[in-house]
Amino acid sequence: MKKVVVTGSAGFIGGYIVEELLSKGYEVVGVDNYSKYGPVKKSYDDNPNYTLHVADVEDTRLMTDLLMDADHMIAGAALIGGISYFHTYAYDLLAQNERIIASSTDAAIAAKKAGSRLEKVTYMSSSMVFESTDRWPSKEGDERLVPPPLSSYGFQKLAVEYFAIAAWDQYKLPYTILRPFNCVGIGERRALGDVEIHSGNVALAMSHVVPDLVQKILKGQDPLHILGEGNQVRHYTYGGDLARGIVLSLDHPGALNNDFNISTADGHTVTELADIIWHKIKGPERPLNVVSDEGFEYDVQKRVPDVTKAREVLGFEATTKLEDMLDEVIPWIENAIEDGTI
Repeated sequence: MKKVVVTGSAGFIGGYIVEELLSKGYEVVGVDNYSKYGPVKKSYDDNPNYTLHVADVEDTRLMTDLLMDADHMIAGAALIGGISYFHTYAYDLLAQNERIIASSTDAAIAAKKAGSRLEKVTYMSSSMVFESTDRWPSKEGDERLVPPPLSSYGFQKLAVEYFAIAAWDQYKLPYTILRPFNCVGIGERRALGDVEIHSGNVALAMSHVVPDLVQKILKGQDPLHILGEGNQVRHYTYGGDLARGIVLSLDHPGALNNDFNISTADGHTVTELADIIWHKIKGPERPLNVVSDEGFEYDVQKRVPDVTKAREVLGFEATTKLEDMLDEVIPWIENAIEDGTI
């Protein structure tokens, strides 16, 4: 049984990754300091093949020890949030995330030098590396051809990719770089450090568009407030699909020292998204009325991935449709509103 160390295992995407790993027969060691949400319960907490270390990944000695008998590390720990997060924590997103990825990579290098069986580090990047692109769909390699990201978050995620490549160049630490696009699923909640920002008469739910729109509609907002003109294009990708692609890449020979966009091929504007959510909640007869609020500076207008490489090299496709994601997410958010976590 192969062992995988997952940093940020209690996070939103981390939860999907751990579930997928356990379902595929891996032993999983999670590392999370609960800094974003506080202590959270996961369905797999009592799984005999899962061990959680409530610790900081900046503890390089601990991380090195954990990696000594691990086959893989998925480096997913990071400060991350919605669009308002980019502005509220502009410096922390850069400085703290650099410390996190540096300490994680330092530990992997140390473990590799000490003779561990560590095969590879899988680095979680972001679609935000394409923030300043002028070409669509964004394909692997464009991140080095287009201007660098303007937001500190996007810039730091691009730096993650440089960490991966530099650690291979100097220390021959194998890597895979994965770029998720707009994850949608259950398990996300308002972060401990979130600043309350209102959109109309409702406070934003983490400034991620799907939970924001769902909770506004559930709370009766009409007309519905959206950020910007509503023509922003996104590819909303189900968390379970992302996790499947991530886990698939671990032992795939084609993923070694390679990078992939992990996303659905289907794109929607924010207005189209709002319309689908509205009619799922309100029914087909209730007309949607929309009001545009001023958008944020780093709200990228068009984020469109090329998913050809993942399909051709890994045999991976994200197949869950937006409507099916929402059938799962809407009831979950409704419960979260009742529980006060959103």
